[in-house]
Amino acid sequence: MSIELITGLLLLGVLISFMLGAQVGLALGGVAMLLGYATWGEGIFNIIPTTIESTLFSFVLLAIPLYIYMGQLLTRSGIGDAMFKASQLIIGRIRGSLAISVIGVCSMIGAMVGIIGAGIMTSGSIALRPMLERGYDKKLALGVIMAGGGLGILIPPSIPMILFSSTTQTSVGKMFVAALVPALISITVLVLYVVISCKLNPSRAPVGHALDVPKNARERFITLRDGFMALLLIVLVLGSILTGIATPTESGALGVVGALLLAIMYKRFKLSMMKRSGIETALLVSVAIWIVLGASVFSNFHLLMGVQGMVADFAAGLDLPPIVIILMMQVVMLLLGFIIDEMIIVLICAPLFTPIAVSLGYDPIWFGILMILNIEIAVQTPPYGFALFYLKGIAPPGVTMLDIYKSVLPFVMLKLGVLILCMLVPEIVTWLPNKLMG
Repeated sequence: MSIELITGLLLLGVLISFMLGAQVGLALGGVAMLLGYATWGEGIFNIIPTTIESTLFSFVLLAIPLYIYMGQLLTRSGIGDAMFKASQLIIGRIRGSLAISVIGVCSMIGAMVGIIGAGIMTSGSIALRPMLERGYDKKLALGVIMAGGGLGILIPPSIPMILFSSTTQTSVGKMFVAALVPALISITVLVLYVVISCKLNPSRAPVGHALDVPKNARERFITLRDGFMALLLIVLVLGSILTGIATPTESGALGVVGALLLAIMYKRFKLSMMKRSGIETALLVSVAIWIVLGASVFSNFHLLMGVQGMVADFAAGLDLPPIVIILMMQVVMLLLGFIIDEMIIVLICAPLFTPIAVSLGYDPIWFGILMILNIEIAVQTPPYGFALFYLKGIAPPGVTMLDIYKSVLPFVMLKLGVLILCMLVPEIVTWLPNKLMG
């Protein structure tokens, strides 16, 4: 059976499984093993134990539950809400101040939990209703939460970055550092859009705070303290990696301890909160691990059948400039984002596309950041981007899917501009990691 036919049957089988409502990990792994059994016989099942050993026992993947648990502790202890109020105090009474706060703080919350869905739902549950109740334009309110929460996978620590590094054997630390400048550019562009659009159309946002910020000096100090300490914890987690004090996994453990200490220090710690955070983390990690296993089995089987050679031969046969081939890969990942979430795209595309990008002379770290930027856009793109449905899940009853579709379009275009900029000027991505880490 040719690799072209195998590829077509794999994709068809996965699509049918998704339409029938099968679990993602089971669909990916099951379809691969079913086709493998028909092609190779019982010997194909040896892929499962070897995949488990090479993938799930990876020390890098141990960081995933630690970062998710840190985020759960910070958000459930109320410190996430304090970050919103602290940013409101700093920004002051200007038109659209909460929308500006949402972009920055939602980005931080998204970075805490490390995955897009949890970041958007956590951020939206805190800020969406107050924005709508205080007269913010519906499209602006929905759009900034989607844009800010989605940036969480671009701001370290990021679960998709960890998965990319694990599957391609690249440095997690370099990935984290390389993402900082693109993340800063993205945040700046989004904030400028809010400021300019509200100035041109004042009806989009009121003047003043949309959250109940403290009035007296003591409460203001407590709010600023809580918000600053939560931000400081994220900076320390990243700083410990950049300085070489800790590995990404060790920094995750440091983040968990820091989150617990903050909750205790500011009298927000409760055993029930810790229990709920642990249960939610276990659920998220369990789902993630099954997806990782299923997608890894799917990817390993596909690679074993020779798909990488097929793609490489196809790219070489096109006789196109290398940057055009990179662009074609970006289009494929954008289309995949319509039907599957960010982790699956990384697990399927990273081992397939990254070696080809390296063979074309490109830096794997640069390509990895392009992949993260691309996925962030893909899962937010109408009509079937996964993140759109996460936002609908926490939106008030009056918000329709059409409202959400309209709200994300300008923000998607802005993020697409950042992706193109990083593609055309690779130094935006590679300069900082090369400067700090060689």
